[in-house]
Amino acid sequence: MLRAGLTGGIASGKSTVARMFQEEGACLIDLDELAHFVEEPERPGWKAVVAYFGSDILNDDGTIDREKLGAIVFRDREKLAELNRIVHPAVFEEWNRRLADIDKINPQAIVVSDIPLLFEVGMKHLLDCVILVYVPPEDQIQRLMQRNGCSRENANARLASQMPIADKIPHADYVIDNRGPIEKTRAAVHEVWEELKEKKGTGCFS
Repeated sequence: MLRAGLTGGIASGKSTVARMFQEEGACLIDLDELAHFVEEPERPGWKAVVAYFGSDILNDDGTIDREKLGAIVFRDREKLAELNRIVHPAVFEEWNRRLADIDKINPQAIVVSDIPLLFEVGMKHLLDCVILVYVPPEDQIQRLMQRNGCSRENANARLASQMPIADKIPHADYVIDNRGPIEKTRAAVHEVWEELKEKKGTGCFS
């Protein structure tokens, strides 16, 4: 099984690229989705988050209001670190479980794990290769403001909570520039996919 990590910066279009890899034939694991899963009401992760941040972060149905929680942690590095300390171990455990399930069904699978904070949480050594989705910071800010309806100040705070995207480039095995037309991005994804299949076939990856 080949384990590829897909990362980028907030609002870089990573989810779109992830779907493109899935269309090429990759098994996709979305760690944001896993975070939602481990934070479902009454799960241990949910209980720990509510115990630390209080019930004010909950919606009426008991689910976590992620916008409200995000507004808290993206302005306070200490609180962001605490949220990560609570959630990451549970996400990591679920990720390993899903990798094992895929390996049982298809040992030759190419698994693309969509990991927003791949470098920040030190997961590179657990992967065979890393694919970075790149757009310039100003594009990230504009996309984030348009997508979330937030202010520039809020968008800047969210970017500041992550490792600068330019600093991630030297640590990536592949960089997909997502600034142009979607057809260009799709072509870049296909090119990377073909390389992953070739390297998997020659045994360059374990």
